[in-house]
Amino acid sequence: MKTQKWTLDPTHSELQFKIKHLMITTVTGSLKSFTADLVSDEDTFEGAEISFSGDIKSLETGNNDRDNHLKSADFFDAENFSTADFKSTSVEKDGNDYTVKGNLTIKGKTNPIKLTAEYGGTVIDLYGQTKAGFTLSGKINRMDYGLTWNAALETGGVVLSEEVRIAGELQFIKQA
Repeated sequence: MKTQKWTLDPTHSELQFKIKHLMITTVTGSLKSFTADLVSDEDTFEGAEISFSGDIKSLETGNNDRDNHLKSADFFDAENFSTADFKSTSVEKDGNDYTVKGNLTIKGKTNPIKLTAEYGGTVIDLYGQTKAGFTLSGKINRMDYGLTWNAALETGGVVLSEEVRIAGELQFIKQA
């Protein structure tokens, strides 16, 4: 029975996305505000239940004009869809890592995704808190979520790829 609760340590966690721009370079963005909870068995993360919610208005790419465009109705429509949400359906051990499957909702559209969570370990920090760390990776097709804006280039090709890579460093605090 899953009884051990873990909450995200936001000061030691980050969540990024990466997308090809002009098909020649990669642009990185991040969600600056997000929460995540994990409920596990006491001695393993296999079978854990994971939930996540990210504030779309906290999206940053390092360029204010691009950030505003991404938050507009052309992309995330942050006024009407303020969060991106994830709920796991299964967490399976794969060597030292975990395969996390679940449903991701962006802009009101929900699709199943698969992520890899590389387990960094569990330690007790300087304040006596037990913490667990994971490096998260995966990819989605932005078209599956209604993020369809694009533009053709005169030389052929498009401005943005359909594939978006997800990368995260997540640290969780064990709750008493």
